[in-house]
Amino acid sequence: MSLFRWLARAAPSHTGGVTTDESRYEAVRSRDARFDGVFFLGVRTTGIYCRPSCPAVTPKRENVRFYPTAAAAQGAGFRACRRCRPDAVPGSAEWNVRADLVGRAMRMISDGVVDREGVAGLAARLGYSPRQVQRQLTAELGAGPVALARAQRAHTARVLLQTTGLPVTEIAFAAGFASVRQFNDTVREVYARTPSALRAASVRGGHGPAGRPEARAGTPREGGPVSGVTLRLAYRGDYAAGQVFDFLERRAVPGVEEVLGRPGGRTYRRTLDLPYGTGVAEVDERPARGGGWLACRLHLGDLRDLTTAVQRIRRLFDLDADPFAVTEHLSRYEALAPLLERTRGLRSPGAADAHELAARAVLGQQVTVGAARTLTGRLVQAYGKPLAAPSGALTHLFPEPGTLAEAPLGELGMPESRRRTLRAVAAALADGTVVLDPGADRDATERALLALPGIGPWTAGYTRMRALGDPDVFLPGDVGVRRGLALAGADPAHADHWRPWRSYALHHLWHATTQAGPQRAPRAA
Repeated sequence: MSLFRWLARAAPSHTGGVTTDESRYEAVRSRDARFDGVFFLGVRTTGIYCRPSCPAVTPKRENVRFYPTAAAAQGAGFRACRRCRPDAVPGSAEWNVRADLVGRAMRMISDGVVDREGVAGLAARLGYSPRQVQRQLTAELGAGPVALARAQRAHTARVLLQTTGLPVTEIAFAAGFASVRQFNDTVREVYARTPSALRAASVRGGHGPAGRPEARAGTPREGGPVSGVTLRLAYRGDYAAGQVFDFLERRAVPGVEEVLGRPGGRTYRRTLDLPYGTGVAEVDERPARGGGWLACRLHLGDLRDLTTAVQRIRRLFDLDADPFAVTEHLSRYEALAPLLERTRGLRSPGAADAHELAARAVLGQQVTVGAARTLTGRLVQAYGKPLAAPSGALTHLFPEPGTLAEAPLGELGMPESRRRTLRAVAAALADGTVVLDPGADRDATERALLALPGIGPWTAGYTRMRALGDPDVFLPGDVGVRRGLALAGADPAHADHWRPWRSYALHHLWHATTQAGPQRAPRAA
């Protein structure tokens, strides 16, 4: 057995591998970064909470308390460690795996739903009463939706304080706080510093984890968007950036997306349609010095969209995945183990715009990746909303569902049956028949899609995998998957054994076909 496979088998099984306080303490003793974001530890003698990999001296076991979320640690009276920045860790992959109320709620809170619509809005989207949501989250996570959103607002505020020159008052509201007083109180409680002191410390040499500079400052332009907020988007474990950028580059839609540079040093750019305005995101392929994060720049028309924009880019690049758990499980299968060893850290890219992805899935039916890209580019030019000012080759936002529901679509040069399907999907998205919110019920969404004319298992499954970030989708009818199965010598009947990580197995099979050379390109939008 190779060393890679031995390590994969020996590793604890993601969240399930630290089920007791003793096993959590062992992860802390070994400074195991695999569990950053999975749990947090509060040190009773210092009043500080940290990530498991904090480089500080390991506290004694009797002085440590464990919490499932940063919000729970804050609620217990602990303040964030200035050395390990526990608020900047990747999110727990558990929320993407779980389809229950808690998992769905966590995905929606991350997207900023509580900030925009309050707890009542969150509960309505989930189909529960506010009291039920509060009780369930508090029982399992040690914090309710308001506390979880508050912890996220505090992190957003810190990023803006340390990466922009915006006045403190503007940052308060941009981060989602209802008042400057609430903002000041929260920052002091979470970071044990005033906002001004937090900014001053950054100017003197503010450092993130392991002493590395966390970001460079951007400057607000009068009467226009911020010139750019530079962020580090953290991930855990290996990250196959080259393969992820290849996947996105092959599918980049002209006008909405572009990839600049050459392999190894590319930059992915795309437009964003956000709740308060528009934006442009840029993500670099080249691993940042020290690793563990991707460099990202966000150009936003309204800084209140920062949290939502970050989460959408994280989902697109699958940055909250747990590659240790994926490798441990899938490498047990003889046909898959060589694929995982060959391409470590392969991710399952999601979507920056779920409605866009659903339309692209329809356009990708029964055609190659290149043909789908051409069709989608025509759609954008005909029905997309132009940016106020082009940004390089980025000129448009993707068309809104309401626009496509009424569009003739004659410019696309595809069968009328496909045009009817695209209009039907757009109408269902516009009227809420199909819901693609981050916290949508995935099974219900798939059923709703399959009920529409012209939508089959491939389109519904592909949409579920990418638009809803489901890590457990398999597409047995896909041309590329069938070829990948043949190349790997894998029996499609065994795919059920690959749960709950079938989406990752699927991407390894797709990647195997690109490595084997061209035949017919995999069918995917």
